[in-house]
Amino acid sequence: MPTSASSLLSLNAFARSLAQSGQPARGLNVLGEALQECIGYRLFTVLVLDWEAGLSRRYFSTQPATYPAGGSKPIREDSEFYAAVVQQGEPRLCLDREDCVRAFPDHELIASLGCESAVNVPVRWNGRTLGSLNLLHQAGWYRRDMFPELAWYSALAIPVVQDIIRTTQNHEGKS
Repeated sequence: MPTSASSLLSLNAFARSLAQSGQPARGLNVLGEALQECIGYRLFTVLVLDWEAGLSRRYFSTQPATYPAGGSKPIREDSEFYAAVVQQGEPRLCLDREDCVRAFPDHELIASLGCESAVNVPVRWNGRTLGSLNLLHQAGWYRRDMFPELAWYSALAIPVVQDIIRTTQNHEGKS
């Protein structure tokens, strides 16, 4: 459960944004603002799993010049990310640069942004991982005691990610 008045206000702002038009962009932007205020990051991205294509697609990024929306990579069933985030539905924590080197093929680019820790938070619905919220920051920034609060943001992100999936499927179906 959120532990501060600031967290509650940020969660409330995010929840209220979901009722407004302009989705999913509005919700993602307010989610980014809320996470920056209460958790902190240097880079925040949202990945959506495209099971049909076998890809993890970046739908949102706070650093679009370096990590633009639309980027994708194969879903690797042999990865720590897959085991923790996709299968178990648990956040994956990278505490320092060494963890990031093991976790991310693009660790040099990540380090160039001043990011040496990360947390990947699953967005799950009905027992299935739909995507993830990915926050990166300086070494040692993220801790396991942040997981309960991150779970609230992840839960509120479910309709946003579902809308992205539905819109993408409808768009691809018309092509």
